[in-house]
Amino acid sequence: MRGIRRKEKAITDSDEMIAILKQAKYITVAMSLEDEPYLVTLSHGFDAENNCIYFHCAQEGKKIDILKKNNRVWGQALKDLGYATGECDHLFATTQFKGRVTFASDDDEKKHALKVMIQQLEDEPDKVFAKQVTDKSIKRVNIGRIDIENMSGKKATEVIIQL
Repeated sequence: MRGIRRKEKAITDSDEMIAILKQAKYITVAMSLEDEPYLVTLSHGFDAENNCIYFHCAQEGKKIDILKKNNRVWGQALKDLGYATGECDHLFATTQFKGRVTFASDDDEKKHALKVMIQQLEDEPDKVFAKQVTDKSIKRVNIGRIDIENMSGKKATEVIIQL
């Protein structure tokens, strides 16, 4: 597999990659079925203890159909640092990940996943958790879990003009 060409942009510190996963409000995940790519954007929560990403979704649909047949995914979390006006450059930090998706059937894991997501996404997580997470909502929700097999990162935090 080819490595990163611009070595100075590589993120090699796993804590820095994890920080991007925790700060990002969404991830983009690519999947494929019969050589046909499909891309989705998902709100998520990163669970550092289990090295996985949780997301919630509908019980059925194209994404579910694909993942039931091919659960391998590639994804990215993006920290957008803005366009460098007048420099024709964009500043960013990303974490890319490869993994496999499974769907939680256990109510305890679903509750844990919802807590992870709400803590990451909400300003007042305890209030939202108490209001939104009920026995009924836990039974109804579909929770995907991406078990991360590999991560890499790349960043451009300053404009570097190469002539």
